[in-house]
Amino acid sequence: MVITFVSNYINHHQLPFCEAISSLFEDVDFYFVQTMPMEEKRLSMGWAMDESALPFLVLYYKDEERAKELILKSDVVLFGWTEGKLSDLRQERLSSGKLSFCVSERIYREGQWKFISPKGLLNKRREHYAFRDKPVYLLCTGAFVASDFSLIRSYPGKMLKWGYFPDASKASGSEKNTPATGAFSEDNSREEIKICWAGRLIDLKHPEFAVKVAAALKKAGYSFKMDLVGDGPLKERLKAMALEEEVSDIVNITGGKSPVEVLEYMRDADVFLFTSNYLEGWGAVVNEAMQSGCALVASAEAGAVPFLIKDGENGLTYKGGSYEDFESKVKHLFEHRDEIRHLGENAKKTIDGRWNAEHAAKELVRFCREFLSGKEPMPAAEGPMSRAEVISAPGFLRTLQEKNRLE
Repeated sequence: MVITFVSNYINHHQLPFCEAISSLFEDVDFYFVQTMPMEEKRLSMGWAMDESALPFLVLYYKDEERAKELILKSDVVLFGWTEGKLSDLRQERLSSGKLSFCVSERIYREGQWKFISPKGLLNKRREHYAFRDKPVYLLCTGAFVASDFSLIRSYPGKMLKWGYFPDASKASGSEKNTPATGAFSEDNSREEIKICWAGRLIDLKHPEFAVKVAAALKKAGYSFKMDLVGDGPLKERLKAMALEEEVSDIVNITGGKSPVEVLEYMRDADVFLFTSNYLEGWGAVVNEAMQSGCALVASAEAGAVPFLIKDGENGLTYKGGSYEDFESKVKHLFEHRDEIRHLGENAKKTIDGRWNAEHAAKELVRFCREFLSGKEPMPAAEGPMSRAEVISAPGFLRTLQEKNRLE
């Protein structure tokens, strides 16, 4: 079986899945067709890949004929982000009757009311609706993706859960740098809790929530240190805010770090704060922090959270972008410190057991084998490749409360 994944460029979020599927199966030949070079902005963030070290990588802009052959003739093709001259080739493949998947985040993140645009509907009909009767499945990278696509009546009964996946084989290397057993005493108290926030410092990720809650925790007399990891246009404003709130001594705004360095901060933390709003399509730091054993307090509006976190079991969630609810959940962990360890352990089990690259690769290959053998392929019971329910996305009034634009 030949499986080809087509997308703009490979990055550290996709790499674990690609490496898993290329190495786990003797009877699977896997290729990743990269359609464009990575942008300079991403390269400066430490996203660069050593292309020579990836034997499955095919560069469309350097070996167009081979790339086209893989797209049209592979047994299975997954389409991620494609545009420009790839659009016609994508249409030809999806019309062919061969098994194909469209991997997508939300298409109406700025508001589902935008689906009424006549021009947009024509484009979506061509890209998605036209293949509703073909063996083309939607892999939903985010909990509200199915809701968006249900508006345009695409992929009926063929929408499955998907995401970005960490490497299960590295789970043993993701233990805490300062293990919970050393950080907490026998009665689960701790002199100092370590908190981490990580991401680009932009409006939709609400890094100011982290600084604000630090001030609230300090006022309440709790002992902690916070690393706010990332860079972006809000950096200087956040530094000024930390000074104004008198928490600059306990909130370390690190600036930009490589993906490897970000993981080190996560592994050193007890609690991870994830404060993105509904404009966050997935939020890969969620699964990374969970695999690192952090207790998460996370926005339920971001795409990864409803898939990965069960409130009170393997993390805490807050609703509607409410800072008040967010602060309440963070303080709850400081008031019930035994839950920090409990939630962190369960978070790690969630990723190591199911939401990881190896498990996703196995479920995808199982599904493909069933289809290619002439059977009706069955969705997984849960996790990757299980049915994606239609979950109501944040509505129009919610979009009026935010700077409602992608960055």
